[in-house]
Amino acid sequence: MKKIFLIFLLISACNTEKKEVNFDFTTTFERSQGTETATYEETITFYNNLAKAYPEVAIEAIGETDSGKPLHIITLNPDANFDFSSIRKNKRIILINNGIHPGESDGIDATMLLYRDIVKGKIEMPKNTVLVTIPIYNVGGSLNRNTGSRTNQNGPKAYGFRGNARNFDLNRDFIKSDTKNARTFAKIFHLVKPDVFIDNHVSNGADYQYTLTHLFTQHNKLGGELGNYLHTKMMPNLEQKLSDKSWDITPYVNVFNTVPEKGFSQFMDSPRYSTGYTTLFNTLGMMVETHMLKPYKQRVDGTYELMKTMITITEEDGEQIAKLRANSNNSYKVGKEYPLNWMVDTSKTSTLAFKGFEGQMIPSDITNAQRLKYDASKPFTKDVTYRNYFKAKHTVTIPKGYIIPQGWHTIIDLFELNNIETTQLKQDSTITVESYKIDTYKSRTSPYEGHYLHYNTTVKSTKETVTFRAGDYIVNTNQDGIRYILETLEPQAPDSFFNWNFFDTILQQKEGFSPYVWEDKAKDILDSNEALKNEFEAKKQSDEGFANNWYAQLDWLHKHSNNYEKAHLQYPIYRLQ
Repeated sequence: MKKIFLIFLLISACNTEKKEVNFDFTTTFERSQGTETATYEETITFYNNLAKAYPEVAIEAIGETDSGKPLHIITLNPDANFDFSSIRKNKRIILINNGIHPGESDGIDATMLLYRDIVKGKIEMPKNTVLVTIPIYNVGGSLNRNTGSRTNQNGPKAYGFRGNARNFDLNRDFIKSDTKNARTFAKIFHLVKPDVFIDNHVSNGADYQYTLTHLFTQHNKLGGELGNYLHTKMMPNLEQKLSDKSWDITPYVNVFNTVPEKGFSQFMDSPRYSTGYTTLFNTLGMMVETHMLKPYKQRVDGTYELMKTMITITEEDGEQIAKLRANSNNSYKVGKEYPLNWMVDTSKTSTLAFKGFEGQMIPSDITNAQRLKYDASKPFTKDVTYRNYFKAKHTVTIPKGYIIPQGWHTIIDLFELNNIETTQLKQDSTITVESYKIDTYKSRTSPYEGHYLHYNTTVKSTKETVTFRAGDYIVNTNQDGIRYILETLEPQAPDSFFNWNFFDTILQQKEGFSPYVWEDKAKDILDSNEALKNEFEAKKQSDEGFANNWYAQLDWLHKHSNNYEKAHLQYPIYRLQ
């Protein structure tokens, strides 16, 4: 009898474990009738419960953030297969990033609704597309909730803060990777290897009729057939499909304190931004920018419909997207020119049938200066010039590779994080390389995301024979991460490691001279080098400021002598031809 009772208890326990738990998947957004957004804890609990209830969903805490709490990814695959190397063989992957600026919370709520409605059958389950979402990327900012920091925004009632736990704007950190968030994002990105990337935002800027705007990565910069597909097929297809659902959408309105009907240019997303970073690995990237002044519910609903539409497009074009991405690196071969800096191509423009509101400059009641005022009672549709073509401002010839001395281990760490393959010299080696000297650069005079960023950098190039040590790193450019390599190691690129201050120690001289000692040595050098003496006298004749500055003269002579340190302004990364 006792045995029978124990068996009964065991069977009952097993049945209890298998019994489906009933969860309430009504979101905070829905319970508040579209006026509130979920907290970090509510969001993670929602997805944990969704994964418990539906085998098609998996949640994983995958890495650290500056807040001390982990970053999660939630994967939705009808096959219940969550091995990404296996998934990529026959399915396309969309990665959705939410809450990079937690005050812009539309995507957080819209993605919760999207996942739930797919697994519950309200939306047809995608057959050949797998969804991955980072539910809240800026965890620290999400935990720092307030009701006032989004000055221009119409809801929700409370929301997170733009800065992360260390007050970094994470949408400026994808190359420099100062934060644990960015390093974990790189881990996620290279694990998932998405075909399409969506980053959900809310815009600041002009007033107009649209709830939705899109900010696709700049198509000329993406380049080749992949950029052409983005520009001529994916983007117009998204616009048309949303229009068919009565959701008008326009390109991101890139203006500040002026009216859009004067025309505007496309935003150039350099690699510091999320879509600029994903472009380096040939992912089709876009930001969703809902309009700050529209009601919160309307913005969330629009984000939801846009993501649904991008799933449909990816389902329809999946094979084409896979082929274009596979072929995209063929454009980047040794000896070809690679564009580092871009400028608007004024010879080509597009015309938007733009739906705006009349705006005018009127006297301010506060400052007595002129201020911009929109009148929402006066809507219009006007043809507006959209400057969405760019051309290369500066190019560089792609080398066979680079040599990175092992002392610059911070660079190697980021290369490893981004799946860049390197090899190390097995013995000391003397190699002929292309060497850069930093010629000119400018620096911000105020801090920008923890740095005094350099810009307008130029270099002087020479061929040199350099002895490298065993253990120094060789980076071959013939690999999938070629664009990441070029954009970070070429000093003139806008988001190069040089411009982000990784090499600032080379900008400071470590050795100098005492004028009273150098004065005598400099005279001996001039007396024994007539060519240098003639150059020195010519510079005094042609440059009045130089002629009247005794220290500048001594410094010039020092820099033209063997006493001048070779490390000053010497860029320590070398190009292999």
